[in-house]
Amino acid sequence: MGIERKFVQDGLTKARINEYFTKQLERAGYGGMVMNRTPMGTQITLLAEKPGMVIGKGGKTIQRLTRDMSYIFNVDNPQIEVQEVKVPELNAQMMANRLANALERGWYFRKAGYNMLSRIMDSGALGCQIVISGKLTGPRSRVSKIVEGYIKHAGKPAEELVDSGYAMAVKKLGAIGCCVRIVPPGTVLPGKFHMLKETAPETPEVAEPEVKESIKEVVEKAPDKKETEMANLRQVGSIWEHRHDNMDWHPMSRPHDTPAAAKPEEVVEAKPEVQPTEEAKVTDEAPTETSVETAAQPEGETPVSEQTRDNNGVEEHKHEGKNYWHPSKTVHKVKGDDA
Repeated sequence: MGIERKFVQDGLTKARINEYFTKQLERAGYGGMVMNRTPMGTQITLLAEKPGMVIGKGGKTIQRLTRDMSYIFNVDNPQIEVQEVKVPELNAQMMANRLANALERGWYFRKAGYNMLSRIMDSGALGCQIVISGKLTGPRSRVSKIVEGYIKHAGKPAEELVDSGYAMAVKKLGAIGCCVRIVPPGTVLPGKFHMLKETAPETPEVAEPEVKESIKEVVEKAPDKKETEMANLRQVGSIWEHRHDNMDWHPMSRPHDTPAAAKPEEVVEAKPEVQPTEEAKVTDEAPTETSVETAAQPEGETPVSEQTRDNNGVEEHKHEGKNYWHPSKTVHKVKGDDA
């Protein structure tokens, strides 16, 4: 036998085996077969919607199929396996069988075709083609074709990427052929291209300076304004006290002294700076002293020459010949007044 005759004979045998399985496993939801030759024999993988019916009770059905492969088709050491089809809507052979059964039960061919097409596309198929040919509505034969999505019709991609299935519906007027071709989801189609979006030129990235401390650490180290305010505020019994400007604790309701404004009638002349006394040199916080000379006043009033200073917002002065300071707004006694 020539090599060409051998290839033709193998293809014919494979077609006869597929037809045999289609008749024997019609109730089990036959979905096609895959035949591979191995050194151990011929491995046949059957795709079915109901694997339990293919195996049979105690494996009787699958044993009978294996025996028929050896004696009827002369297959060398056949080994049959069964796989379940999880999504029957994406199997072309199963959909063709269901479409043929619907036509035999009396469904209108166009309604049955579109119903089957919608179920296949809803399952995620990229494309589907359904061809129904025969005596559909009258004595003359005609062909009805339904296509949706993307489908390949010829070439190597049509053989490798497209799943095909064929079934026949036998009616009173004659046989009706049902051919279903499906492009499964996730198929990489040849010649498919994508438009690239225009992107702006990349700008060089500028290295940012390293931050030694995180933002959380800086926030934790920041002083709390409420804590500083409460540190200078306290409550003694029912009285609120506070302290400020190097002053000791005192009631908040106590009026604070403000520097007395100079009287308009007084004429003040600045004298040369007076060296601070030893008491003022002890600390930097000592009150500043100034010596001013006032205008001539009548006898019996305050001395002509006096020294003034600002002690924590309170204006004080010291008379000539006296060694003590007292507020400037204190009422002075005049000689000759009775106590």
